[in-house]
Amino acid sequence: MGKYFNPSNDGFKEALNSQIYVDKTGLVGFTNSILNSKQKFIAVSRARRFGKSMATELLMAYYSKGCDSRELFKGLKAETLPSFESELNKNNVIMIDFQEHLSSARGNNEPEKVLEYINKRVINDIRKAYPDIVSDDDCFIPDVLRKINEAKGEKFIVIIDEWDCLFREAKHNTDLQDKYINFLRGMFKGYMADNVIKLAYITGILPIKKYGTQSALNNFKEYTMVSPDQLTEYVG
Repeated sequence: MGKYFNPSNDGFKEALNSQIYVDKTGLVGFTNSILNSKQKFIAVSRARRFGKSMATELLMAYYSKGCDSRELFKGLKAETLPSFESELNKNNVIMIDFQEHLSSARGNNEPEKVLEYINKRVINDIRKAYPDIVSDDDCFIPDVLRKINEAKGEKFIVIIDEWDCLFREAKHNTDLQDKYINFLRGMFKGYMADNVIKLAYITGILPIKKYGTQSALNNFKEYTMVSPDQLTEYVG
């Protein structure tokens, strides 16, 4: 169990302890239905305070191998779903909160190194689980996931919260934006999309079309505030 790779269920546990919690766990029924399909790439755009992060905490708690969440789901809608047992805590999950890493990089007066921060921290977590595959020289998450997939046939669920943070807060740094687009392409295109990613769930404030990144994310289905489709009852 790590912070970024196969995270704990602490966030979801805290949400359940809140007096205002509303059961949205039916979301996992939808995400289970699109695993390993062409529809497995989801982008949810919502304004702040619409429960985007709470949904990611739910998905981490349900899918992550790094925790046992069976007791947390007792009495909730997810427990009644036919697919509930099939994926409960049986997946490799990678969680990236982009706002966290950008804030950390800024705090160290190195905002241009935010992608380096992300790659280093996530790979350090993954290395603990796969010391025989991941070396100290590995520095790019997509390459690491591909190596593991080729060696063991394992797939990954990737969750990114505030994926658009860099475009909002470093909108004049086009060099950093280009590097980020290449990172996204590495994660969600080509071999990775076809063989390594089991589910990708990303959240942001504004829709993808607001940015010049369609070539990196054009395989994502967008669920916006004006077109929420199947996610209406789960993400506000």
